[in-house]
Amino acid sequence: MYLYRLSHALGEAGHHVDVIHCIDAYELLHPHEPEIEFEGHPNVIPYGLKTGYGWLSPLFTHQTGRSGFKKKHLLHLLNSKPYDVIHYHNISLLGPEVLMLDPSQNQAVKMYTAHEHWLICPMHVLWKYNRHLCDKPDCFSCMILSKRPPQLWRYTHLLKRASHHVDQFVSPSRFTAFIHGERGFPRPMAHLPDFTNRVDEDWKKPGPRPQEKPYFLFVGRLEPIKGLQTLIDLWQHLSDFDLLVAGTGNQERELRAQARSSPSIKFLGKLPQRDLGTFYYHALACIVPSMTYETFGMIVIEAFARKTPAIVRDLGALPEIIHESGGGFVYRTQEELLEAIRRIATSRTLRDELGEKGYQAFVQNWSTEAHLGRYIELLRKIATQKFGYVPWDK
Repeated sequence: MYLYRLSHALGEAGHHVDVIHCIDAYELLHPHEPEIEFEGHPNVIPYGLKTGYGWLSPLFTHQTGRSGFKKKHLLHLLNSKPYDVIHYHNISLLGPEVLMLDPSQNQAVKMYTAHEHWLICPMHVLWKYNRHLCDKPDCFSCMILSKRPPQLWRYTHLLKRASHHVDQFVSPSRFTAFIHGERGFPRPMAHLPDFTNRVDEDWKKPGPRPQEKPYFLFVGRLEPIKGLQTLIDLWQHLSDFDLLVAGTGNQERELRAQARSSPSIKFLGKLPQRDLGTFYYHALACIVPSMTYETFGMIVIEAFARKTPAIVRDLGALPEIIHESGGGFVYRTQEELLEAIRRIATSRTLRDELGEKGYQAFVQNWSTEAHLGRYIELLRKIATQKFGYVPWDK
């Protein structure tokens, strides 16, 4: 979602954006067309890489770290236009070698945003043995027990060599930059928080309430790391307000079974972004109970954009957003979570106060306008350090 929003924001500002992605990697686990379509933009052109080798292409890259069957296509695209900026996002199945592929003119600024922990974790999410938070690296045994093939290239110096072809690594949170350094990633990271669109109409002219009974909202993938199971346990003792769950995932059947005895928990399934606004706005608060280290808190700022407070677990990047905004509560125990829920549910004044603080912080820090200003400023700084001037000013 960040990449979609960023490319369209740049397109709206008059820039031309090409997005390169790997269809072979997508179809590895999802051979069908996406269920939800997103609108395009005339200044944003997607290039889907499809090699004809199917699953062999991402498997080769996963094991070797090399771009393999995709390399010639990538080089062709990189040399097809005089790009000013090459911005890397999730490159896991393009391989670290892609960082070393430079345009022949080599006048581009190269930046990498760590939206996940792939640079320091082959499982991407620092979730150890597919059971609990990663306290210290045991990557080989973790991958085996998580039923993933070990990545041979991680036992070479490929990533370290490739990282020196990137001018600036970027983290969406201070916590993520810190843990990359703590886990041995050799390059410093600049801080550039993510953003979401201005959605003023969602709170100025909200849609009708989804239901009369007050509710709290969970938005996210239904996976163990997202922590919905902990909310279901808590909601067995709550009946005055509902818990609405927006999202799907591999754990959905198990979570539905867990919630079967609680009529106050309702599963909404996967909802398009355009439909989520109403659910955010009318919620008493949005709860983010993630069990592992989030690199940012997109759900939190999506709630703030609708003047809705958030309650988050004291883990990873989530507390940063609450502390910087004052737009909600941070909890460590189920008792603290229950107290925060009851405080917001019993005081409309408190709910509105937290929502307003969250919204004002969103406008200042995490809106499109705020992000684009910082984004362009950072690119200009990188260009000046690399070339001594800003090439696109000529």
